[in-house]
Amino acid sequence: MIVRHRSKSHAEPTIALINVVFLMLVFFMVASSLAPAMDPRVQLVQAADLETSPPPDALVIRADGTLSFRGAELTSPEAYVRIVREEEAEFVARLVPDRTLPAARLIAVAKELRQLGATRITLLSERSLP
Repeated sequence: MIVRHRSKSHAEPTIALINVVFLMLVFFMVASSLAPAMDPRVQLVQAADLETSPPPDALVIRADGTLSFRGAELTSPEAYVRIVREEEAEFVARLVPDRTLPAARLIAVAKELRQLGATRITLLSERSLP
């Protein structure tokens, strides 16, 4: 009886890993060279230096519930609607609520604006970027 031993090829498992890493390196080198470099003479605006102000067509609701529109104090949402209706028949109410404004007050103003004819109500907020 003859016993034959199968010879196993002992391939290095690290060779495949090296090949994958090399291919990734080549891919990222090619991908990074596709985007043209920005002109070094251009200086970008720094958002931290910008002054923030509400859009001119937005109703501002302060933390105490008082209203202002285009820098003028308003007594009620109805005053806002009268001003906006002079400019456009169907309007979208844009609200800028203070961060500490109670939600109940915000909802009350939004309901009143809806009853007065606002087709849509948009809340404007600050975008926080990481």
